[in-house]
Amino acid sequence: MIDTATASYSLPGTHSYHDPSKLSLGREAEKARLEARISALEGKIKQEEQSGLDPAEQDQAQRLKERDAEVRAHEMAHLAAAGSLARGGMSLVYQTGPDGRQYAVGGSVQIDTSKGRTPEETIQKAQRIRAAALAPADPSPKDLQVAAKASQMEAEARAELAEKKRSEMEASDSRQAAIYGAALAESNDGIRGSALAKPLRCFTGEIYVSIGPRAWGMNIQHFQGRFCC
Repeated sequence: MIDTATASYSLPGTHSYHDPSKLSLGREAEKARLEARISALEGKIKQEEQSGLDPAEQDQAQRLKERDAEVRAHEMAHLAAAGSLARGGMSLVYQTGPDGRQYAVGGSVQIDTSKGRTPEETIQKAQRIRAAALAPADPSPKDLQVAAKASQMEAEARAELAEKKRSEMEASDSRQAAIYGAALAESNDGIRGSALAKPLRCFTGEIYVSIGPRAWGMNIQHFQGRFCC
């Protein structure tokens, strides 16, 4: 800093002087500001010397560091939601940064997407698969594809379950019909047996039978021959 001189003079009957305390405070404040700037520049130079990276390389390393954190959080969300469906841990794809370090730039989690042993089990499994695929805050296109397939698998399992229940109801109805038929046949056999146990009364002659409701008028049918009852 270049310090400028100040002139002072006195008029007759007056006194003029420069306050040294004010000048001292101003110099100290300016000195502190300069020292802070110098310290920051020295720290930046020291950091560059230690890392061996120029500003562009430092920026690239920072972006890779942020990407690494995003990838790990994304795959951890898949892994936590998948639970027992996960086949091992997360698999990461690495890239070497300008500082020589390995940064994760991609990853995946393998999960079991096969059907269950029953339609009910398949429905529950499909729901877990879909939840695992959509667990991250920003699902990838591949994640959305897996979720769509899980929804389709659930729909097919529900249709299969509905068909199974319909078949069971039809089988139940058939069993009920068979039981009713057997009971009816047994009842008819009893009636026939009771009738055969009694002697028949027969006669030869003519009979006249009125057929139909009275509202239709008299409809008389004539029969002649031998009749038993």
